Order: sequence, then C-alpha cells, then structure tokens
Amino acid sequence: MSIGIAVLRAVIGLLFLGHGLQKLTERFGGHGLEQTAAGFESMGLRPGKRNALAAGVSEAAGGALLTAGLATPLATSVITGTMGSAVYHVHGPKGPWATQGGWEYNAVVLAAVFGLAATGPGALSLDHLLGIERKGAGVAAAQLAAGLLGSAVVAALAKAPAAQPGNGSATEMPAAERADT
Repeated sequence: MSIGIAVLRAVIGLLFLGHGLQKLTERFGGHGLEQTAAGFESMGLRPGKRNALAAGVSEAAGGALLTAGLATPLATSVITGTMGSAVYHVHGPKGPWATQGGWEYNAVVLAAVFGLAATGPGALSLDHLLGIERKGAGVAAAQLAAGLLGSAVVAALAKAPAAQPGNGSATEMPAAERADT
C-alpha cells in the first residue's frame, strides 16, 4: 500500500508543482506571471498579479510538499484551496464535464487529496520518517474545511473593490513606505 500512496502523492504533487511553475514562469508551456496576472484580471481577480502569485506559489509549494510527503495536511489543504478557487472562478458554472470546461477534474483532485489526508502519506514519506504523520477522517475533514475556507477568503478579497489612493483607506501605503519600494 505504501508504494501506491507514494505514487499517488508523486503524480498529484509533481503535476501541481509544474502547474504552479507555469503560472510563475514560462516553464512547462506556461504563460508566466505577467500573462497569468492579465488572465486573472480578466476573470475579475484583482489585483491580478497578487492573485496569480498566490495561486502559483500555492500550487508549487503544495505540490512540492505533497510529493515529499511533508506537512501532508497542509499540502492537501493548499491543493484543496486552489481547486476550490478554480471551481468557483472558472469551472463551476460550466457543469460537471471537463469536455464542457466543467469541474470533474477538480472533483477528482479534491477526492484524491481528501483520501490522502485520511489515509496519511504512507511509510515512504518525510512525515513518516520524521514521526509527524497525521491522518484520519478528522484530518481529512479539517484540510477540506481549511482549503475551502481559504479559497472563500481569497475570493472575497479578490472581488473586493481596490482602495483608491488618497481616500484615507487603511490599506493605503504611507508615503515613507512608498519611497522605499
């Protein structure tokens, strides 16, 4: 069973690592950060660059952690969050089937990482080697909730109107800090 779990972690993890790097760089056929940011802006995810960076880092880091079997509950929750965001922002309205641009692929990934969180990363993982392996139905439910909550928070922030300079907004950067950037 350990080899099967390790293969599952590696396939999902490496593909997510690559998918994140596509967003951050132009590797693996990706468009890189600037074009990904423009795409995010066109979907209403503003600011596009911040959201593209967050998505790319989340996918790459979640994928790397999952591949290694390190911090598996965190890795699965990050992947759950990116899949939740993909369903919400892109695939949800298109129905279930991937042939129509729907969410079936996302559902398969969500089920797979839920299963990995429930069964644990296996003996061929850094979590197991370090004695920090966590698994079970509670861990799986917690990672699902954390991932989807994180996705909802990101969606709310991405859809919030941007602060306008000079309006006294709490998010406005002070002049002294602007000079340092």
